Amino acid sequence: MVTFSHLDAGTPEALWRGDRSLAAAPPLDLAGLRTLIVLAAHPDDETLGAGGLIAHAARSGAAVHVIVATDGEASHPDSPSVTPARLAEVRRREVRAAVGALAPSATLDCLGLPDGALADRGPDLERALGTAVRAALGEAPPGGDRAGVVLAAPWRRDAHPDHDAAGAAAARVAAAAGVGLLEYPVWMWHWAEPGSPHVPWAEARRLELAPAVRDVKEEALALHVSQTAPLSAHPGDEALLGPGMQEHFERGFELYFASPPRDARATFDEVHAASPDPWNFTSSWYERRKRAVTLAALPAARYRRALEVGCSIGVLTGELAERADEVVATDVSPRALERAAERLPHAAAISWEHRRLPQEWPDGPFDLIVASEVGYYFGPEELDEFVRRCLGSLTDDGALVACHWLGTIEGWQLSGEDVHARLRAEAGLETVVHHRERDFLLEVFGKRPAASVAQREGLV
Repeated sequence: MVTFSHLDAGTPEALWRGDRSLAAAPPLDLAGLRTLIVLAAHPDDETLGAGGLIAHAARSGAAVHVIVATDGEASHPDSPSVTPARLAEVRRREVRAAVGALAPSATLDCLGLPDGALADRGPDLERALGTAVRAALGEAPPGGDRAGVVLAAPWRRDAHPDHDAAGAAAARVAAAAGVGLLEYPVWMWHWAEPGSPHVPWAEARRLELAPAVRDVKEEALALHVSQTAPLSAHPGDEALLGPGMQEHFERGFELYFASPPRDARATFDEVHAASPDPWNFTSSWYERRKRAVTLAALPAARYRRALEVGCSIGVLTGELAERADEVVATDVSPRALERAAERLPHAAAISWEHRRLPQEWPDGPFDLIVASEVGYYFGPEELDEFVRRCLGSLTDDGALVACHWLGTIEGWQLSGEDVHARLRAEAGLETVVHHRERDFLLEVFGKRPAASVAQREGLV
């Protein structure tokens, strides 16, 4: 684990300037950029790490939205002259001026989260970022180019706890939304050295700054006076960013670690192209048993019209078709639907439909909706919409079945526990079946007041 102090001498800028691999980093491709959303852990991070990008994007005609997580009130914990509350006021004023200098048309949100405690505020960060990203995507036509929206945030391994937490939250939001992510290092320049094995140099991209952009970045950095100059001559009021640290951000370029947009269709197309049965649905006893438990949990013996969300290669779909007159099986991946149709060529009761849910919701009503192992691929707001859509299309006697893995889900915002907690919190739904194992959670919900199996048969 990397540790450092801002009081350390740090890596000299001359050493970085002599690094040939840094000079040879591929250029950052910003073609088609429509909206840039920049997250900063503290006031000044946006200028230090992404000031040139902000100014460049604004001058290129892109919309720029800056979100500052904290007011940076803990930057001088031993100051004898400035209270944290007063420092928060100063730093909020400084960031407004700096962002205004970089991009006068940019919008700025200061969240006011506690400085030094972002590791505990991941949901708050993700909520704010998710709202901004979804607003930006909403300005594009349906199915529009997600590459036009880019999220920039501190590098998630910058070794400052707040930077790491902010970067991790941004990575989860970007992955779930399918937008590009640019991670900008700040303290890495201080503790790392050229060629450091802790740094993903292969992902590095270089943004050359035009002279006018470089000048405006220098102007913006100078506006963060509380960080670049001493608060007073007293001990505890020293400048947080000494001359050596500032040199790293006076270059003619900025460096980013780039993750391209993650598109759900492309992601799952790749998965299904790599294997005819990517999750071993047909060969795994775990999967066969889980399907049997799912089918046994259905409150009714037969259904009129069922919706399956995320059908993959259609293994569960075929078994649902034995219990339903009609099954609408959807998936975001055309490749998955091709595999499914090949497996069940004579399944007349099944309609295979390429849809991105919950946005492209099929016409109801349905008396059975099945969401097995798909809920954590939604973002929080998409999950909210999914629940609303289910309520709107589920019949009064219908069943909503949710079954999700309880292990770690890498690269997505939600867990299986998150999905089921949201469903249980919905006032219009009532739990009919609750089955928990070490590996997965299966629940069946009905509209209130929901009847149990015994009540359906008049036994109670």
